[in-house]
Amino acid sequence: MKNILLTGAFLLLTFALIAQKKKHVHDEDEANLRFGFKGTVNINKLDGTPFKDKFSYNYQLGGFIQWNFSYKLGIQPEVNFAQSSGEISDDNTIIYDDLFLDGDQKKARLDYLKIPILLNVDIGPSQKVKLQVGPQWAQLLNSKVDSLKNPGLEIFKKGDFSLLGGIWIQLPAVHIGARYEIGLSNINNVTDKDKWKSQALQLFAGITF
Repeated sequence: MKNILLTGAFLLLTFALIAQKKKHVHDEDEANLRFGFKGTVNINKLDGTPFKDKFSYNYQLGGFIQWNFSYKLGIQPEVNFAQSSGEISDDNTIIYDDLFLDGDQKKARLDYLKIPILLNVDIGPSQKVKLQVGPQWAQLLNSKVDSLKNPGLEIFKKGDFSLLGGIWIQLPAVHIGARYEIGLSNINNVTDKDKWKSQALQLFAGITF
């Protein structure tokens, strides 16, 4: 494992040096440091019993900083406020029958502070199209579950670790793009029997300074 990590780090450093060397032969160079804001349509789903297998439409708002340390590579940390939701199925197990009241309006809403750190890789001769990939930590700020017998019960864990991948199209001042988010953490705080994981498709647009 150590040799693999060292080899990967060497290849990444070599790629960065080559990209830096080629930077001077291009006419349009992106600023080394940029920042901006974006709004996102968050199409998310909560996987696992007792949630329905369906996507919900929510939103995400946030800001970011781009550090372009070479012509082809950059780092982009972000801070986002995101809302996710899921609908609870009527076909519950005994565990969840004890948690929820009867009724059809059993929904969960979760408010997160999400902090991704993304690697930007410019695609093609320009710096307008970027491939983005990286980890994300999400801190649960608030959760509300309809028809919960004990409203004070925290059925979701406070943290969620996930991976992001997507594409970013940088126009002169406006940017658009799409990402896919896959949750790696089990956010079920009720029982270890069932795994609850999140996933989302994010469509965003914003401004870059």
